[in-house]
Amino acid sequence: MRPPLDAREAERLVETYADLILRLSYTYLSHTQDAQDVCQTVFLKLLERAPVFAGPDHEKAWIIRTTVNTCKDLLKSHWRKTTAPMEAAAAEAEDGSLLAAVNLLPPKYRLVIYLYYFEGYSAQEIARLLGCPRTTVSTQLRRGREQLKPLLESEGVL
Repeated sequence: MRPPLDAREAERLVETYADLILRLSYTYLSHTQDAQDVCQTVFLKLLERAPVFAGPDHEKAWIIRTTVNTCKDLLKSHWRKTTAPMEAAAAEAEDGSLLAAVNLLPPKYRLVIYLYYFEGYSAQEIARLLGCPRTTVSTQLRRGREQLKPLLESEGVL
């Protein structure tokens, strides 16, 4: 552990990772407000724990892993299970967009598709980030693509 982050370091982290955390959270949860909550939670964890990173790749991997775990925690929370979602006043992903089609996939496929195509991670890197075998990631990518193809065709994207 290191001493608490100073304001400049905290600002750098927000500027560097806020968009990644929001996009990844939205891809996982499909709700803008939940994604914003996860983003705040991840930064709070980062500020509270102040981990020491071996380098930029380690820092980014920690951010992604913490974001995914926070999304999973939100999905299994008692509050989430016992309340009905309200329709968001703000527009979510634009209908007919690639992201809208990706968001129609089950969460496990959405996540690997997002990390692979939008963030540029390899299957091996995704496996390391998610703590699962590379073959699992490859299978999820294949199945996600199989489910995504008809969605894109019906939307006229393909």
